[in-house]
Amino acid sequence: MDDLPVNKMITILNLSAPPKADGARLPQWEEVRSVFPIYLALAKHLQLEIPFPQNKRVLQEKPEEQFSKQVQVWLDSMDQQVHVHQLRQLLQTTTLNASESGLRALIMRHLRKSSKTTIDRDKIDFLLVQYFALCAPAKIYHKQIELNDVAQVMKPVLGDVDCTPLSWCEPLEKMILTLRSFKSLRDMLKTNFIEQGRRVKEGAGGMFYDPAAMIAFVRFNFLLRRTLIELMHADLIYIRSGINHLETAGAKTVSCQAFGLSSTEPINKVRQLADEWKQPFQKEYNERSVNQAFEKLLALRADLERTIERVIGKPMDAIPALPTQDSTPASTDAPRSPVSAILSGEKPPAPAATKGADAEPALDFETCMEQVWEQLISAPPSRGRSMTTVRVGAARLLMSSWEVAAFVSEDGPAAEDLRRAVVARALVTAALEQAKQQGVATPLDRVLPIARVEVSRLQERVEVAKQAKDTEAAVNLGISTKRLLSALDEAEKL
Repeated sequence: MDDLPVNKMITILNLSAPPKADGARLPQWEEVRSVFPIYLALAKHLQLEIPFPQNKRVLQEKPEEQFSKQVQVWLDSMDQQVHVHQLRQLLQTTTLNASESGLRALIMRHLRKSSKTTIDRDKIDFLLVQYFALCAPAKIYHKQIELNDVAQVMKPVLGDVDCTPLSWCEPLEKMILTLRSFKSLRDMLKTNFIEQGRRVKEGAGGMFYDPAAMIAFVRFNFLLRRTLIELMHADLIYIRSGINHLETAGAKTVSCQAFGLSSTEPINKVRQLADEWKQPFQKEYNERSVNQAFEKLLALRADLERTIERVIGKPMDAIPALPTQDSTPASTDAPRSPVSAILSGEKPPAPAATKGADAEPALDFETCMEQVWEQLISAPPSRGRSMTTVRVGAARLLMSSWEVAAFVSEDGPAAEDLRRAVVARALVTAALEQAKQQGVATPLDRVLPIARVEVSRLQERVEVAKQAKDTEAAVNLGISTKRLLSALDEAEKL
């Protein structure tokens, strides 16, 4: 990649320089206000000093000039100290990445730098993918994404982009084509795609900041990660199914020597290992770290396969599938995810599609809101009752008295916020139950981005209620938001 063509004219991003006149500083200050909570969280996460007292950490609309300069200096110093894997860990383990405006402001802050380091470039590369993942419509997760699809989603950040493929980005396109042929993590680990993508990026130099190039990298990074996660879930489903077969056969232990444990690990411990598996993208993200994590997962699968053959006497693929929890016979060809269908050239199923005539239809926000409302109106809870149960899809949802009141007897901004918190929780809980029944995470893919956006909005509303000294609204909203976060945490473990 050392001899990249340089005859293509680079499209320059139309990013205005920071305004200098006092009256024109507000737009830049609004950007600072958007990113400031992220930098505060980073400092706390990394245990770095925050040079502002608690009462100065909510930035005002019109700051004093000296304070504004202090904030800018601190943000610049944080940029130099924070590496991309630390930013990735924070955004992927909190709800800070659920704010479209915050992510956009963070990207624009780094793009506007007149002199960018490799650290800045890697942060931009990561943040652009985060923005795409947050803002892309749900249906895009279930198709073979093209450059025009990415350009449409990224328009608020990069503007109108000519999506004509760049010749020096051709290696990315070749790798994307190869992704479609992978059937297992083992196939992926035979490649060095992560490192190849990095070499293309590093060899690009300043051409990386051509908007068309950034669109190409967003597409490649997103499709690579989507394929990794899809294949990882397929192996986890296989492992959990193997554990169920061993339990049915009366086995109490599993030999996990390939994984690095003993030859007699309790089967419940092995199930816990599978249930608690985390995506390996929160540490320093490189080929070695990702490969090591996935090799451990494949070792656990190999241990299960060997134990099954020893205990049952034949490979798992030759064993009749166990009935699912709802007693519907499970097929040996488990429901295929949209990505798997795309890779084989089939038409992908709808995001909420399931086999069988009793498949639950997909719930959207408004339909879910109506379902909860109708149940509460048709059978109002008795006075003084602290908790009420409603059913959404296959899920049962417990609602507190103030949440019920927001649907049946109160109105106003606080009631609307509470209704949205309940509906977001209902969508996540229903999708989680559906995902468990189907054995795939597809139902969650559609609702988790919606719920994350609601969490971010609700947290802002809690702060508004606190500042307005509306203690009751702040407490009630805070509890409802924590319940939504709890549902999100449970769903993300699947």
